[in-house]
Amino acid sequence: MDEYFATLLPARFGDFDAEYKAIRSAVALVDTNYRALFSLAGPDRQRYLNAVLSSNVRDLKEGQGSVGLLLNPQGHILAEMETYATTERILALSHAMVRERTFATLDKFIIMDDVTLEDLTSATGTLDLLGPRSVELLSELAKVDIASLPELGHLEATLASIPCRIVRRTFAGHPSATLVAAREDVVPLWQDLLGSVRAIGGAPAGFAAVNSIRLESGIAWFGQDYDDKNIPHEAGLEVSHISYEKGCYTGQEIVERVRSRGHANRRLTGLQFFDARMPAAGTRLLVSGDPAGKEAGHVTSSAFSPLLSRPIGLGYLRREHSAAGTRLDASGAAAEVIALPLSEK
Repeated sequence: MDEYFATLLPARFGDFDAEYKAIRSAVALVDTNYRALFSLAGPDRQRYLNAVLSSNVRDLKEGQGSVGLLLNPQGHILAEMETYATTERILALSHAMVRERTFATLDKFIIMDDVTLEDLTSATGTLDLLGPRSVELLSELAKVDIASLPELGHLEATLASIPCRIVRRTFAGHPSATLVAAREDVVPLWQDLLGSVRAIGGAPAGFAAVNSIRLESGIAWFGQDYDDKNIPHEAGLEVSHISYEKGCYTGQEIVERVRSRGHANRRLTGLQFFDARMPAAGTRLLVSGDPAGKEAGHVTSSAFSPLLSRPIGLGYLRREHSAAGTRLDASGAAAEVIALPLSEK
């Protein structure tokens, strides 16, 4: 066990290489109970959320989803939030580490709106299926075509007599899925899925393997690589998490100002390290060979990469030091800026 997203979660179930291989080439079952889930009901729910989040919630139809950011007026990231439209409500999936602040922020903005906000976190849990055979397995078990769903499309289904919501997503270039179920059903659902996963060459996987692959894929994690100290453009989220056609929302002024300028002063960037040690978050990155020890940025996360056979990571670098091939010093260890995602061999 180890701490991820400020939550104690499985780091490994056994062999790292086997778990890494399962995600890369088959299917892995992952305990992802670090999430918070909110429900918004009432006739104004879409209009309200559209005015609060950076994503286009206004145009979501039943069964569709989007990913966006909850920003403060200064444009800093308070939460990452996925929204799923259903017939009678919108479900909003975020992180338990900021559950109370997120709920309080959403509640504060409900003034004249006919919206009922509910925290479902303690009553629900999530499991993820990652890897190229995830959707194939789920489609067979649920008797529905998960592959036909759009990104963050979702539907209600029954797996082993357990009702759940299946959310189709992409991880490391492959269609994958999140399963949202009642809290009391999460363990029985895990136990039933595990046999099916192993039957097609998969395995349960801990976050050590997940973390390695997400870094190889250049995926930034909320709470690790960006938080309320960062704006979207610094974290590279200005395309994936922001709609520029939706209209006004909290923090939009800052987002548009940085967009019109054309760049942020610093940027989350891929790194590789030429040392067996993996630098801790916060490790300073210095300009290599600079006699004055000029600071270029800092590391946010790192993990061993089987694709490069060395540690890699993400870190913030000033724009003038962020070009691929730039050599850096990470507390005495040589480092270099690299482009992500990495290509599989």
